[in-house]
Amino acid sequence: MSNQRILFMGTPEFAVATLDALVAHGLDVCAVVTAPDRPAGRGRQLRASAVKERALELGLTVLQPERLKDPAFIAQLDALDASLYVVVAFRMLPEVVWARPKLGTVNLHGSLLPAYRGAAPINWAVINGERRTGVTTFLIQHEIDTGDVLLQESTDIGPEDTAGDVHDRLMTVGAALMVRTVHDLFDGTVKPVPQRADTAGTAVPLAPKLTPVNTRVHFDRPVQEVHDLVRGLSPFPGAWCEWKEGDAPAMHCKLLRTRVVQHDTASAPGTVYIEGDKFLVACGTGRLQVMEIQLEGRKRLPAADLLRGMRISGTVRLQ
Repeated sequence: MSNQRILFMGTPEFAVATLDALVAHGLDVCAVVTAPDRPAGRGRQLRASAVKERALELGLTVLQPERLKDPAFIAQLDALDASLYVVVAFRMLPEVVWARPKLGTVNLHGSLLPAYRGAAPINWAVINGERRTGVTTFLIQHEIDTGDVLLQESTDIGPEDTAGDVHDRLMTVGAALMVRTVHDLFDGTVKPVPQRADTAGTAVPLAPKLTPVNTRVHFDRPVQEVHDLVRGLSPFPGAWCEWKEGDAPAMHCKLLRTRVVQHDTASAPGTVYIEGDKFLVACGTGRLQVMEIQLEGRKRLPAADLLRGMRISGTVRLQ
C-alpha cells in the first residue's frame, strides 16, 4: 500500500525498544503519542516519559494529550493521516482513537494471549511459576486484550528469573516481533486469528493489577510458592511483609531476592533463623534464604550486609 505512515503510542522504557526498532528498520514513524510530563522525585520536578526522551533524540514529533477524546487531539491524528497505530505499554484507548487508522491499531502484550490478559502479565507469569511466556501482537478491539492475534514469540522463564529479567528479555523480543508484524500488515501477509477464551476447557490465567493485597507474602504457603512471589515482584514493586523484632513495633519490609534451601520444615511459618551471614525464614513447607531485603526507610541491601550492619535485640519474625 502507498500510505505506510505509523503513529506510535507508548510511555515507559519497555516501549522504547520497539520505537527504536521501527525507526532502525526504516519504517515511517510520523509522530509519537506519550503521557504528559509528570512531577517526579523529591523535588517534584516535571519529568518526561522514557518514550518522549527517546522520540526527541530521534527528531520525531511528540504529542502529549491529557484527554484522548479531546477534539484538538483527534484533529491532530487526522492531519497526520497514519494508516497504522502501534501501541506498546500505553493507556487504554477510546474507540474514537483506535478505530481511526485504515489498518487498525496493533498492540504488543507481554504474554502469549489469551493467557495473562491484564495489567501485569510478566509479573503474574513468574508468580505462578510458569516456565514459558512470550509476547503477542494483536489488533485492539472493545474488550481489553481480547483482539485478534497477529503474531507471537515465546521465551523460557528460568527457575531463578525475576520479573525484571523476563521484562528485559521480552522488551527485545517484542520489538523484533512488532517490526515483523508491521511489515506483514503493510504487505497484507498476516491473517488475524480470534483468541480462544480457554484452552482445552481450562480457564486461562489472568494478570490483574498489582495491589498491596496480592503482593503481600504469606509464609504459611509452600516455600516454592513464596519464592515465586518474590521473583515475580522483583525489582518492583517488591513482595512485602512485616519485620517483627521482639516487642518493638512491626516494620514494613520487602523481600527482593530469595533462594529455596529446604523443602520441608516443622518450624512455624515466618520464623527467622540467622546462621552466620545467612538469613533464613520458615514457610508452610520448607525454608527460604533471603538474599536481598529492604527495611522501611532504608535502601535495598544484600541480607548479609543488613545482618552485619544492625544489632538484633530480640527474636525476629516475618509476618
